[in-house]
Amino acid sequence: MSVRTLVTDRRYFGVDPLKLRTAAGRVLARVAGLPPDRAHVSARHLAQDFGVTTVEGQALIDELVADGLLRPRTETPSDYRLTRRFVEFASARVVDPLPRARARQLLAQACALAAKINADWTRNPLEIDMVAPFGCYMSRDEQLAELSLGIVVRTRPGSRRAHWRMATKADGANEIRAAFRDLSSFVRVRLVNDTRLLSRPFAVAFREEP
Repeated sequence: MSVRTLVTDRRYFGVDPLKLRTAAGRVLARVAGLPPDRAHVSARHLAQDFGVTTVEGQALIDELVADGLLRPRTETPSDYRLTRRFVEFASARVVDPLPRARARQLLAQACALAAKINADWTRNPLEIDMVAPFGCYMSRDEQLAELSLGIVVRTRPGSRRAHWRMATKADGANEIRAAFRDLSSFVRVRLVNDTRLLSRPFAVAFREEP
């Protein structure tokens, strides 16, 4: 399960991020250890755990359903199942935002890392074709929640490969992901083998010549 990041200067579903995480944790505790057929919560309990009135609670529940955090039970519409996305919010990390200037520095480091991987990681069967930031980096916000990077990989040409002890492509992909994630806890990596699979809009920050 991915670790979700919430930023202190924003509100999510109209709720402060710390309050949202705490309330989601209380809801999650209600179903801890229950079998799947009993792991559901009522609208009343949701309102109690979020500390809102019945009317406010229903409006909040409607937002959580629309965003995929809750799923109404078919047999009892006033009861809700918790989705994996809900669990992500219950265990999210809450951080101060990433200044855009720092995001630019991280992007420059990511481009330098891509060049190093292509030049030096000769036992990795993959190399970096493109580094493309997307998501909130493409907004005009000066404070970002994260730095999302699309990493397009391709098979390393034989002329740039070591001739012994080559890693598998799966291991090579995992090694590349880990290296980019190690740049910062704010970095989110999406590794693809085709630019058509990148989230749009994106910018091209690094491009290796064939």
